[in-house]
Amino acid sequence: MRMTRAEAKEHNRRALLEAARLVVARDGHRARLEEIAEQAGVTTGAVYSLFGNKNGLLVALVTDCLTPHYDGIEQAVPADMGLIETVEVFARHYRRLCDDPDALRQLSFEISLQDLALRDPELRPRLAASVRAHEERLTSLLAGRIHHGNALTMRQAQRLATGLRGLMVGLSQGVILGLAQAVPEQYFTAAAHALVTPDVLGPP
Repeated sequence: MRMTRAEAKEHNRRALLEAARLVVARDGHRARLEEIAEQAGVTTGAVYSLFGNKNGLLVALVTDCLTPHYDGIEQAVPADMGLIETVEVFARHYRRLCDDPDALRQLSFEISLQDLALRDPELRPRLAASVRAHEERLTSLLAGRIHHGNALTMRQAQRLATGLRGLMVGLSQGVILGLAQAVPEQYFTAAAHALVTPDVLGPP
């Protein structure tokens, strides 16, 4: 059955995202647009049509990776859950991602993408903005949660979200790289819990 134009567009978009993930993880800053398009089975024109340019494709990759991650966390956290329990859900989610069979390939891609951003002054702020947008989702998820009888303010939630994301990314990389293979979920949750302090949260 022949695909509709919309179906063909979505097929090409998904093919380019997957090809870019593979090529960037393999080639790092040497990743070429032509190689990505060839791997996806499309022309380079499809990249410009769908994403604007190579950097647009790479920014879309970040969103493609992070959105399901934060979707899963939000679905696991009911509106009436307290702050500590919410933080622990976030930490457990990160620990479980380390056991994914695709975790090492995903980490390779993330590190290669960071290397690309360091070398490209146009790409760097765009990737940073994409990551910040997802961190804002975590901020919104934390804001209003009750801790010691008080609701977390948006300012406090933002400070905690920044610390949590940085901590979980670092711990996860250590596990995936084999630097901390025996670290259980309880270690992740305890480390996350330790951030919920007046010094980290700051004033309301």
